[in-house]
Amino acid sequence: MAKYILKRIGYMFLTLFIIITITFFLMHAVPGGPFSVEEGEDWMSPAVQKALMDKYHLDAPLHKQYIDFLKGVLKFDLGPSYAYEGRSVTELIVGGFPVTIRMSIFYIILIIVFGIPLGIGAALNRNGPFDRGIMFITTLGKTLPGFVKASLLLYIFAFKLGWFPIFGIKDGFISYILPCIAMSLGSIGSMTRLNRTSMLEVLGQDYIRTARAKGLSERKVLYKHALRNASLPMITSLGGNIAGSLTGSFVIEKIFALSGVGGYFVQAVGNRDYTTIMGVTIFSSLISLTMVLIVDVLYGVVDPRVRIDK
Repeated sequence: MAKYILKRIGYMFLTLFIIITITFFLMHAVPGGPFSVEEGEDWMSPAVQKALMDKYHLDAPLHKQYIDFLKGVLKFDLGPSYAYEGRSVTELIVGGFPVTIRMSIFYIILIIVFGIPLGIGAALNRNGPFDRGIMFITTLGKTLPGFVKASLLLYIFAFKLGWFPIFGIKDGFISYILPCIAMSLGSIGSMTRLNRTSMLEVLGQDYIRTARAKGLSERKVLYKHALRNASLPMITSLGGNIAGSLTGSFVIEKIFALSGVGGYFVQAVGNRDYTTIMGVTIFSSLISLTMVLIVDVLYGVVDPRVRIDK
């Protein structure tokens, strides 16, 4: 197991290096830069623009900028932000991380609390009214775009009913409720449908019929035998949801004016803030790759038939 984990960690850093390289050169391939002036604008003189380019070494050859950036990453220095004067990218990520991680935690709790029980209930009432109703609702939640769900929730529960604050973190925990619901509806739908399918497949297996024939209670058959064997696809989906919660919250954070990492990233894209884009990309990629590793290890814990060491 230890050898496998070390090998996977090596693959993680190799993948991260490839992501950094591709993102770096793709960003610089886009016309313009953080201090570019659009046609018809005169807010920055050519002399000031040249001075800023010299200050941040943006006029150096591209390969030299790339090597300097890699050296900074190895020293855990992501450089200064071009859009937020006087602040480093590391400061932005550290400052916005608590908001983003709280959203991610609430997001995952909602998926587990609603997605798994609803999937089990739908499987146990296959083709019944409950099953059909849940499938309709989850399909609707999954297909509606995130910004539409966020806008509807804002309009109904914050603007019209006044139950929640409209923007920002003003009332602590309650400020996270609407953003997390908007972010999790699609994932709850996916988890519910996946759990339903997995449970239906497992409930039709011979060992489930044998367990029932031995006189085991339905509760023990369901939770000890069926749910555990149906959990592998759910673990895969949950790991992807945890990784995706960081990037999936970016637009939601911007809509609800939350001061998380996502808000900085969206602003950085609009301002061509290279260092902030790279820093958030590295941060989110590292989280995603870590979750993939954890999911693979959990396979061996949940299902003894999975022999990781082989």
